[in-house]
Amino acid sequence: MNSYLRKFNSASVRILFVLCYTTLFTACNYTITPPLPGADSSSPDSSTPPTYTYTVINTFLHDPNAFTQGLVFQDSIFYEGTGLYGESNIRKVTPSSGAVLEQKSIDSRFFGEGITIFGDRLYQLTWKSGVCFVYNKNTFELQTQFAYPTEGWGLTHDGQKLIMSDGTNIIYFRNPETFEEIGRIEVTDNNSPVTYLNELEYIKGQIFANVWQTDRIAQIDPTTGKVTGWINLAGLLTTTDRQQYRVDVLNGIAYDVSTDRLFVTGKWWPKLFEIKLTE
Repeated sequence: MNSYLRKFNSASVRILFVLCYTTLFTACNYTITPPLPGADSSSPDSSTPPTYTYTVINTFLHDPNAFTQGLVFQDSIFYEGTGLYGESNIRKVTPSSGAVLEQKSIDSRFFGEGITIFGDRLYQLTWKSGVCFVYNKNTFELQTQFAYPTEGWGLTHDGQKLIMSDGTNIIYFRNPETFEEIGRIEVTDNNSPVTYLNELEYIKGQIFANVWQTDRIAQIDPTTGKVTGWINLAGLLTTTDRQQYRVDVLNGIAYDVSTDRLFVTGKWWPKLFEIKLTE
């Protein structure tokens, strides 16, 4: 009987040691640290991407009549594309005051969507018309236009190719010279499709995408299409702002490459925010 107890106690100690070691090892190797905007936060051993929230660094005035569809930060100013039939335009905006420096409207037949700047060209999608307008980014002079077979929602680029969303879970890669499709990915989270991908921004090797009608931004691997992180921006706009203005959904992501700053806003929002991601 004593011999049996000794064997039992010895086995119990070994099991306890293994459990403690495993717990310690797991804790050491699966601690999630929030990334810089665009950093790869995926874990090879986990199918559930981490979720991040935010700290507001700066708040800027934003035109509450701008139905924001696309946002770019370049040369110390914001380039913005707005939507709605009869109200769609592209504009240059001063960050400090929100003042519109220059603006160009498009024909009332078109509903403006996402924009991006590639070289000295500004590209503007349209929602259901299947037309992408291409302007000189400095003068807003129309240079050419391209046709595409899907709806147009969000647009960005990775320095080589244009990256486009159409409201589904598909992201298209297009040639900036011809707008020809040269590739695509299907966006998934834990093998489930992520739809309603809207405004896009390419940040440090990742695609950031507003998910329409939510307060979330998906961080997407452009090679696999897998969501590598979620950014929860709930509460960014105050209840007072929502009561005083006719605000719509979160939409608009811009990134300042030179100073590593991330900006977000929404449709008809009175404010634009510089944020920092936190766990």
